[in-house]
Amino acid sequence: MSGLRRAALLAWAGPAIGAAALVVAVTGQLGFEGRVRGWLLANPGVLDEMMRARQLEQAELGAAETDRRIAANPSLVAVDPRDPAFGPADATVTVIEYVDFQCPGCKAVGPEVLALMQRHPDVRFVFRDWAILDREPSGTSDYAARAALAAHRQGRYLPVHQALLAEPALSPDAVDAILAEAGVDLARARQDMDSLSVRDHVADINTTAEALALQGTPSFIIDGRATRSIQPSEIDTAIAAAKTR
Repeated sequence: MSGLRRAALLAWAGPAIGAAALVVAVTGQLGFEGRVRGWLLANPGVLDEMMRARQLEQAELGAAETDRRIAANPSLVAVDPRDPAFGPADATVTVIEYVDFQCPGCKAVGPEVLALMQRHPDVRFVFRDWAILDREPSGTSDYAARAALAAHRQGRYLPVHQALLAEPALSPDAVDAILAEAGVDLARARQDMDSLSVRDHVADINTTAEALALQGTPSFIIDGRATRSIQPSEIDTAIAAAKTR
């Protein structure tokens, strides 16, 4: 889960806690404050339930807004020839994932996304390396995104992608080591990483993500529809449903 998404969770917790406080305040005026407080202390899970409900509501609203923007401008989900893509070019179903290599959520679902690729060889998987956690040129997310795209130019994207997600303590030095271990020509990769074309590609990914109103990484879009969940099982279900449309 990205830092942005973690911040959003804290924001969503506010209404739940506020609602509980309101209940206590109102019922306190009616003389039931002690009982309500005792009930909340005895049933703390109610706040968790309220938070989960709020999270689901926000996920639905966010996905609906992304869907609306896609409907208004389908070019936002047109496959960019610069993007790493795997699977048949004429596939009837396309999955786009926005990923930040430092994002805990991306790291958690990474192996499952690979499993989905293997489970659905008839589906086209497209990766957009969105450096959302630190977009500065000196930031690790930006450095890793440019490194992955440079590796893509040498036909080594997937092994680098997987290794970057598997590295728990990513840093520029760790990224360089991953490139070398994946058989990437480092001198050529560094030239590509510093090139205007790769920097423009990373910037364009950020622009498109913002145009889609994405809230964080990982974000999945399946055949022009944003998913409401990042759970691999639900992504699998969404892919299966897209195949029947």
